[in-house]
Parts: sequence; structure tokens; C-alpha cells
Amino acid sequence: MEQTLKITNVLSDPTRFSIYQYITKHHNEVTVQEIADSFNIHPNVARLHLSKLEDVNMLISETKKTGKGGRPSRLYRLSDDVVQLNFPFRDYQLLSEIAIGTLLSLGEIGKQALLETGQRYGKEIIEKEMKRSGNPLSFNDKIILLKDAASLLGFYPEFEANEDHTKVYFKIFNCPFKEVAALEVKDVCTMHFAFLEGMFNSLFKNVKLIQEDNMFKGCSSCNYLALINE
Repeated sequence: MEQTLKITNVLSDPTRFSIYQYITKHHNEVTVQEIADSFNIHPNVARLHLSKLEDVNMLISETKKTGKGGRPSRLYRLSDDVVQLNFPFRDYQLLSEIAIGTLLSLGEIGKQALLETGQRYGKEIIEKEMKRSGNPLSFNDKIILLKDAASLLGFYPEFEANEDHTKVYFKIFNCPFKEVAALEVKDVCTMHFAFLEGMFNSLFKNVKLIQEDNMFKGCSSCNYLALINE
């Protein structure tokens, strides 16, 4: 409870909260000067905000040489600690671990059920967004819908499509299943892949999703290539 109160106090400042949001979406380390320039504040004020966020383990920092000469810079990035604010207390991570552990204990039947459920939920999320739109979607509309849905799910995504709309490059910089996946990497990542397949299959009739990189293998993001043939 004490840590929760500290975090809520730190995030109660609108500028500090905006800085934290900026860093979560930035996908890279940031410097004091970058934050000062981005928010039009003095570097000393930017440093204070970053220090406050680091004090409650929302950020971590280290000193590195930037390759531009001069003194090393202090670089800030997101901490691996999960920030969860629930009143009253809820332990959804433990519930997830129990549910997935129970399914996996059933062997191949449980694993198949996990995949099917992941794909179904991915499809349902996109289908709900499509109903809200109500209009036929162009290719660009579909990509925007995917990006919006992925952002709401906390993936911190990036999308890029080629000119003839046959390839979509998709990056995830945050895995919302990271803590559970750390215990069952293969099975949870496979379920997450099925979840993403469900999202893409809801929008494109003929699509093949390929995973190219995985953050659990030391990459900064999970990278996917969607091959579209329509």
C-alpha cells in the first residue's frame, strides 16, 4: 500500500504523468535535454521529474557515452517493474498464472484450448471495433483500426505497410503478458501469436503472420510480418 501511495503521488503531477506516457511510447532511452525540449521546460525541472519517477522504480537510468563527444549522458528508460494500481487490491497476475498453469497441466488438450481461446479473443476485439465503424474499411482504415486496438491493449505498437499493400510490418514494444510469459515462454508466446492472428484474420481474408523477432530472445520488441494476398 505504501508503494502504491508513493506512485499515485508521483503521477498526480500532470507534467510528470505526461513525461511517463511519453517515455512508454518512445521505445528508446531518453535524456534530460530531450524531455526538456519536448515539454518546453528547464533541464533542471526535467531532471527533477525524471528523478521522481526513478525514485518509485517506474524508470531506471544509467550513464552512457552518446558518441557525440563530451561528457557521458544519463539515459532514462522504463523499469521492468510492473505498475499496477488497484483499489481494493486485486492480483490478476496470480489469477492468470493459475489459469494458464491449469490449462497447461491438461497436456495437448489444454494447449490447444489456450490457442483457440487466444485467437477467439483477438477476433472478438477487432470485430467489436469494426461494428463501431459501421462502414466498409479501406486498407488504411484496417491498419488504423489494428493500431488503435493494439494501443488500447497496451502493446505500444508500430505499423508500416508497403506500397502495394501486400506486406505489413508490425512491432510490439510492450508485452502485456510479459510476467506470465516469463514462466511459460513458449506456450504464452504461442497463445499471443494466435491472439494476433485472430486480429489480422478478422480484417483480411488471406493473411499469413510470421514472427521475426521476440523480446524474450533479447530483442527490444516483438516483430511480425503479415503477408496479405487479397
